[in-house]
Amino acid sequence: MFVQEEKIFAGKVLRLHICAADGTEWLEEATEDTSVEKLKERCLKHGAHGNLEDPKSVTHHKLIHAASERVLSDTKTILEENIQDQDVLLLIKKRAPSPLPKMADVSAEEKKKQEQKAPDKDAILRATANLPACSTDRTAVQTTMRDFQTELRKILVSLIEVAQKLLALNPDAVELFKKANAMLDEDEDDRVDETALRQLTEMGFPESRASKALRLNHMSVPQAMEWLIEHSEDPAIDTPLPGHAPQAGASAAAAASTSPEAAEGTSAGDEESRDELTEIFKKIRRKKEFRADARAVVSLMEMGFDEQEVMDALRVNNNQQNAACEWLLGDRRPSPEELDQGIDPNSPLFQAILDNPVVQLGLTNPKTLLAFEDMLENPLNSTQWMNDPETGPVMLQISRIFQTLNRT
Repeated sequence: MFVQEEKIFAGKVLRLHICAADGTEWLEEATEDTSVEKLKERCLKHGAHGNLEDPKSVTHHKLIHAASERVLSDTKTILEENIQDQDVLLLIKKRAPSPLPKMADVSAEEKKKQEQKAPDKDAILRATANLPACSTDRTAVQTTMRDFQTELRKILVSLIEVAQKLLALNPDAVELFKKANAMLDEDEDDRVDETALRQLTEMGFPESRASKALRLNHMSVPQAMEWLIEHSEDPAIDTPLPGHAPQAGASAAAAASTSPEAAEGTSAGDEESRDELTEIFKKIRRKKEFRADARAVVSLMEMGFDEQEVMDALRVNNNQQNAACEWLLGDRRPSPEELDQGIDPNSPLFQAILDNPVVQLGLTNPKTLLAFEDMLENPLNSTQWMNDPETGPVMLQISRIFQTLNRT
């Protein structure tokens, strides 16, 4: 018996469910090697007789795999499109492209765009020709516009002095600040991570060098080890970092002060209590002294700046290395001396702040003073204190008063 060659080598026959847009459904048999275009032609013959007379009819239709919602490619075979037996295919007519706009419509659209276009310089000059001339010194305006973050430090310095005087009359303040002083004692030494230090010393690195490397690399052992290897021949490798040299007299300055004897109602007891509170304030200030970022110090000194200049720059710019570099290369304003200057006590701004009831109440709260002290030395902590239920309302009022007076 004679069998056609194409029948022998034909692929697997699949039975496919075809659905047309008008709701017609039928089964179409096709081998795996049948192209999608051929299958589409057969579907068009079955579903819409005579459609193939128009050569564009095939290109104006598409087959979609219903399960995956994929449009099948005409150039691929059923096997390449991963069509399985009993799959459902949708025969859909492609959407006709929108007609090109007429010239009249284009003109109208352009006219509409021109009407909505912002006025140019000539149009503005024509519209404002009859207005009286008014010259404004933009440089003076920019100079008088005060930055809140810059002024906040001066405000805090002055408010701290007021709060200290008010809290000196509070019998509970001394005890509270003793606790704050004790908490600062725990972190005063800025100790190195003992585990990390032990790992480096066990590798054979001297303890002093290992401590310096860990401080420079934020207590990361791998980075510290890499630094030690790179700088092993550096003659300055054993030079202590700025701010970490032993300070003589530190323990004597932190000596515990004696508590006043109970003398309720006597002026001597009040005076002794105020003296003790003042000493605690001094200790807190001393322990919260600025500590420059060691890595930033080294980087800036490698540029050729003097150590004291670098320390001043980092202090003025809150340990931000890039800002400190700009300060060193610029006019160096504000100066380090200006950081400890408060606001003019007779200025309208300071008087308005002191007259605010929320601020007055907050100044009697020891926590507010601690917040002011912390923000003075760590400006980045301002957000934390703004969200605090006790100190947040005070900071909000200060900000509002500043913004109000700054606009006038």
